[in-house]
Amino acid sequence: MRCPRCSGLEDKVIQSRISRDGSTIRRRRECDLCGYRFTTYEKVEEFFPLVIKKDGRREAFDPHKVTSGMITACEKRPVSMEQIEAIKDAIAQDIQAKWDKEVPSSYIGERVMEALHRLDPVAYVRFASVYRDFKDVSEFMEEIKGLDKDRK
Repeated sequence: MRCPRCSGLEDKVIQSRISRDGSTIRRRRECDLCGYRFTTYEKVEEFFPLVIKKDGRREAFDPHKVTSGMITACEKRPVSMEQIEAIKDAIAQDIQAKWDKEVPSSYIGERVMEALHRLDPVAYVRFASVYRDFKDVSEFMEEIKGLDKDRK
């Protein structure tokens, strides 16, 4: 590891700690040349398959897009960032486990809707209205009626 102060390549690890979730290792290092102490983080490089969009385009899976869509749907709702992050993490793990090279965007959208349906019905309807591209109020009402049937 190159020292940020003197650019020396020789250092020793003074301390290592694993993060709470076990995904990152934090290392305190000391440069052998200048004695400067610095911190590095080690994390497994994650591979995600490409997402096949509705129009056939392919793009890299971006977990932040999942998060931002849920944040918008959950605005002014009693849903915490921890809950949103947990859903995003579960979806990302599921994609890595089930899909090797490509995953349809519809699969991701359906997984988000399932999770929001269980978490907050209002957030679910908000997300579904954008995701399913409701054309008029009647489609919106049908989705809400479906929610009522599920609850009963």
